[in-house]
Amino acid sequence: MKYLLLVHHNEAAFGQFSEATRKGMLAESVQLTHTLHTDGQYVHASPLQSVATATVVRVRDGKSFVTDGPFVETHEQLAGYFLVEAKDKDEAIGIAARIPGARIGAVEVRPVTEITGLPAV
Repeated sequence: MKYLLLVHHNEAAFGQFSEATRKGMLAESVQLTHTLHTDGQYVHASPLQSVATATVVRVRDGKSFVTDGPFVETHEQLAGYFLVEAKDKDEAIGIAARIPGARIGAVEVRPVTEITGLPAV
């Protein structure tokens, strides 16, 4: 089963870390993807650009409304994701605990609903 691991942390606080610390965490995440790939669990992963680059689209009564910035004001922002294969939720939680972002924020673990008829990746 596929699980989406959503990495949340405080973007401003993360920006206060030294460049070496930020690069180290990224390198650790990249290494984790290689380990997951070797174990047949890696599907995809990526950090997201700053929340300042976000755009929210809403459609109401057939009209699109576009707003710059994040959907809600929070102390933590969506910073990136891992899409993994895991045999069950416990295994997905174990993978989430290995993500460096879990040490400075939180990782939300969500099972992905499989839908037939979607294009192959």
